[in-house]
Amino acid sequence: MSTVSAAATPGTVLADAVFPARRVLARDTALVIGGAVLTGLAAQISVPVPGSPVPVTGQTFAALLVGTSLGARRGFLSLALYTLVGMAGVPWFAEGSSGAAMPSFGYVLGMLLAATVVGALARRGGDRGVLRTAGTMAVGSAVTYAVGVPYLALATHISLGEAVAAGLTPFLIGDALKATLAMGALPAAWKLVGRRG
Repeated sequence: MSTVSAAATPGTVLADAVFPARRVLARDTALVIGGAVLTGLAAQISVPVPGSPVPVTGQTFAALLVGTSLGARRGFLSLALYTLVGMAGVPWFAEGSSGAAMPSFGYVLGMLLAATVVGALARRGGDRGVLRTAGTMAVGSAVTYAVGVPYLALATHISLGEAVAAGLTPFLIGDALKATLAMGALPAAWKLVGRRG
């Protein structure tokens, strides 16, 4: 299948269009591992937020990018690998941490779910236009917070309102910037794939 026909096929995600392969298992394995590594590397871009146990990181952007680029199944597997390896002790969560005891671990679980959701949206074309990509990123961020904020409240024994103030509100501007990056990058990548074919 040519790149153009792959790109035009409904249900195709960016990874399928860029890396068409006869050896699908080998390609998918490499993509899943690559997505986990990308997320781990992006998590090292970390800026502490005063008054919050949750830093601003590149991890959430990477997780959403992995999900949209790989699709729901591979996005889930990639973030599951990232999560399990981090729980096993590899220090590639935010700020070089590992394990499940940290208050921000709920965000890691939220990103696992978010990568799956945005991957499913990408299979329906949620990453092919600027506005659709913005909507996809907003849904992914909402899913991440829907898991991360209540987990933060439970882990730190604070109220849900305090958890929103510490684990959601300070990150909205950064999320808007990440969504803006995705709004430019993903549709542009699709255009490039279409021209290449």
